Amino acid sequence: MNPDDVKWGSQGLAPAIVQDELSGEVLMLAWMSRESLRQTLDTGLATFWSRSRGELWVKGKTSGNTQRVSAVRLDCDQDAILLRVEPAGPACHTGARSCFLATEPLEPTPAETLAALERVLRSRKQAAPEGSYTAKLFANEALRHKKIGEEATELVMASLKGTKEEIANEAADLLYHALVLLQAHDLGLRDVAEVLRAREGKRRE
Repeated sequence: MNPDDVKWGSQGLAPAIVQDELSGEVLMLAWMSRESLRQTLDTGLATFWSRSRGELWVKGKTSGNTQRVSAVRLDCDQDAILLRVEPAGPACHTGARSCFLATEPLEPTPAETLAALERVLRSRKQAAPEGSYTAKLFANEALRHKKIGEEATELVMASLKGTKEEIANEAADLLYHALVLLQAHDLGLRDVAEVLRAREGKRRE
């Protein structure tokens, strides 16, 4: 990405859409200048142009809610920027995770739901609350493996003779325990997605 490739507006600015790299959730819309884009590329931290203050603005510099940038892309007209980020906290000044959720709740997408669950599991692994079932799983490898087997069996049984609701419930249980197992090995949705992408278009003989 080269700042010279951007078709900057009359005020030397371009809109920047910020997207959660894991869930795909749109977090916010801000404005970038040539210098803020250059600084973003140099530091890896999302940096914008504050139109109200007339200065560069590193997202989260005072709040700690920084956004580490994993990818920068231009749209087809080269006048809008997409930032894929790993957020360290809420994107909105109201405390909402996304600026588009600050005024009216929006049902999460399946990817957002799984990403949110993974964040909770990661936090349980780092600081286990007393009485937490998830913390109990992290502390007991044998139990983790036992539950995976149990939940997989229950999903098969539900598939054979259960209702759609039962199948969905058992699938949710299996996904939850699988994510716990992944986190126990310092793996997550990103690692699984990379494997799935590598398999795209390949046929098993």
